[in-house]
Amino acid sequence: MDADNSEKSLETMQLLQERTPPQNPGMDEPVRRTSRRMREKQNHEKKQILSPKCLTFRSEVKNTRKAVKRKKNDSEEEENVQETQSDNDREFPPGYRDGLSEYELERLENIRQNQAFLNSLKLPQISESLRPKPKPTQKGLKKEKTETEMLPVRKSLRLQNRGPQTAVTLEISPSTDKRYEKIVKKPPGPIPLDPINLDEDFRVPEDLLNLWNEVPLKQDTKTLDLKSYKEVLQKLSINEGYVVKVVKERICSAAFHPSASSLLMAAGDKSGHLGLWKPDAKWGDDGVLCFEPHSRIITSMAFSSHPCNLITVSYDGSARSMDLEKAVFEEVYRSTSVLRSFDFLSNDCSTLLFGDGNGDVVVVDRRTPGEYESLHAMAANPLRSVHVHPVQQHYFVVAESSFANIYDLRHLKRRNNQAVCELSGHSRSVSSAFFSPLTGNRVLTTCMDDTIRVFNTSQMDGNTPVLNSILHNMQTGRWLSKLSAVWDPKHQECFVIGSMDKPRRIQVYHESGRLLHTFRNMDHLTTVCSITAFHPSRNTLLGGNSSGRLHIFTDCFIN
Repeated sequence: MDADNSEKSLETMQLLQERTPPQNPGMDEPVRRTSRRMREKQNHEKKQILSPKCLTFRSEVKNTRKAVKRKKNDSEEEENVQETQSDNDREFPPGYRDGLSEYELERLENIRQNQAFLNSLKLPQISESLRPKPKPTQKGLKKEKTETEMLPVRKSLRLQNRGPQTAVTLEISPSTDKRYEKIVKKPPGPIPLDPINLDEDFRVPEDLLNLWNEVPLKQDTKTLDLKSYKEVLQKLSINEGYVVKVVKERICSAAFHPSASSLLMAAGDKSGHLGLWKPDAKWGDDGVLCFEPHSRIITSMAFSSHPCNLITVSYDGSARSMDLEKAVFEEVYRSTSVLRSFDFLSNDCSTLLFGDGNGDVVVVDRRTPGEYESLHAMAANPLRSVHVHPVQQHYFVVAESSFANIYDLRHLKRRNNQAVCELSGHSRSVSSAFFSPLTGNRVLTTCMDDTIRVFNTSQMDGNTPVLNSILHNMQTGRWLSKLSAVWDPKHQECFVIGSMDKPRRIQVYHESGRLLHTFRNMDHLTTVCSITAFHPSRNTLLGGNSSGRLHIFTDCFIN
């Protein structure tokens, strides 16, 4: 047993000696260690041998390093260029495209969709439209500067060393309350033609006088078909220069001068002011001349034929004729009651028919001023409008209270007159009634029951059926003039009327009730135009509002 164990231990020791590396490979002899002095000496000898070599080749080594650095930079730039050129040819790992991961691609797609959605909302355009626009410059009459009354400084009773006092009632006298102000009527007889917006030394401009006396062209009896008429209406537009303040207060009546060569318009307000406006004129306030021939509201006006005069009637009971050659407002008729409406009874405009506030109609011949030919009682209520048949001038239609009747002037009596035709169906007061131009085969009525009616008056035999009824909002209130539908003198089947709808508009209808055209303009038509009228020969429409401004829609602007 001992022999076997000794053999195994010898084998084990031999294996360990084979696996253990020698401490000094390749050297059989032990390492000879040098002394400290010997090592210092060797180092000194090395320094002496290397130092001349370093000094000799230092500049060469430095230049070599710079060259190597420069070459390295050039190689880096070439690699960058090659990377950018071959960027599209790279092979990216799965989930990458164009160098972007799936998350980055999804994020970019969301950004693109959000941007497209924001662009579809058109936010810049909406913000631009909501931005307040600068107010247009007011043309026409200028605002009068009113001086504010300086009131005494209020002091308390305590600072005045005064005790409390009992309440003092303030007595209102006619001199302190505007409601008791008495309207002074204009004196009878002629009134000088002096504009209130110019100096006292006024002379009628020569171009205005020439236009005033221009002979109007004969009206063409041929009417356009509806398609051509609509095309003409669509060409009419408005701009800033064709919105002008003509009178000081609310416009209650307006009319076109019949001249075809140039535009000349007249308007009357609720205080008796009369304004003339020519768009391209250099006189007055932007072509506006303002007069004061009446002391109260001018309810109706119309231009007579050659020789031309402007006839106006007013609540002050007077009817006047504006004569530019004589530079006066001549008095045609004076009544003890208010005058509401009038019309010409003859082709030469020498005979007029007036309707007053007592329910009477008065026939006046201008050749005998100050007197009337005849007076006839129609109703107990004021007559809101009178209008003469364009062909059979002995017929006239009257709007009285909630009725509209046609009378024959040849059979009128002083009282108890019977109507030839009764236009029934109105449930509230009738604002106006007009025969159709050229033929008079239709009567157009405007009623406060929010309805426009067209009657067939081709036969004056008492049977006047309603052809069409058109619903239209007439509730203007107390601060606006009443809406009134008026015919287009160039087209006897179509009429125009203002509107209470928003955005503000003026509408043109056919007698069948069909809406032909709507005039709108968000920049220049921003108020209700209660008074409307078409030019007798030109493609032009006017609208008057409650602030004294006229709005003109035309197809021919004057710069």
